[in-house]
Amino acid sequence: RGDRCRAPGTPGAHRLAGAEAAVSLRIPGYLGTFWELLSDHLVMALGASFLGLLVALPLGLVCVRWPRSYPPVLAVSSVLYSIPSLAFFVLLIAFTGISRTTVILPLAVYALAGLIPNVVDGLRGIPDSVRQSAIAMGFSGPRRLLTVDLPIALPAVIAGLRVAVVANISMVSVGALIGMGAFGSLFTASVQLDRLDLALVGIAVIVVMALVADAVLVLVQWLVTPWLHRSAGATR
Repeated sequence: RGDRCRAPGTPGAHRLAGAEAAVSLRIPGYLGTFWELLSDHLVMALGASFLGLLVALPLGLVCVRWPRSYPPVLAVSSVLYSIPSLAFFVLLIAFTGISRTTVILPLAVYALAGLIPNVVDGLRGIPDSVRQSAIAMGFSGPRRLLTVDLPIALPAVIAGLRVAVVANISMVSVGALIGMGAFGSLFTASVQLDRLDLALVGIAVIVVMALVADAVLVLVQWLVTPWLHRSAGATR
């Protein structure tokens, strides 16, 4: 071991090797590398969140167009949200096997409970005068939706997406119970190997992922809604 430490190389290379060794000491090799776990975790969490958004947008539009459909849609999404995630995973294994899809689909369904109300609130919050102006200018329904309604509703939609993304980054860990939990596998390994450091690493990484993802969505909202900044500056 001492001979390897004295092997020729730059100080930077030694530091990099030391960092890699430290990580390998924390994460057992059978779980995969840090970057493999990170990739799996983000694919499942973000995939579920954006899949939920793709479903919530048309459902929200239906609920705004036909208000009587909103209570039953909301009730169904709430009932689906109450299904335990582990039971959902077990039911899907028969159809999708032990795969990312088995984790993504239930988390996308859970995201609907928060996304649908935000989409509906955002669309209902559009001033009627704005809609009438768009109609007077000859905007067709799809054009008005894409260029007027959705941009104005975007802050509420992104607010719901932020909650869904952060929640799913946490919920992916439950997938470890069926062997698809990414960083959640560190928690099960922590119990099996009696290593508290694995649980601490998993918690730290998941918290950092959630904070970074939320900050990225805040930045995206700031970039795609420049009129909000201009109006805020004008009021000052």
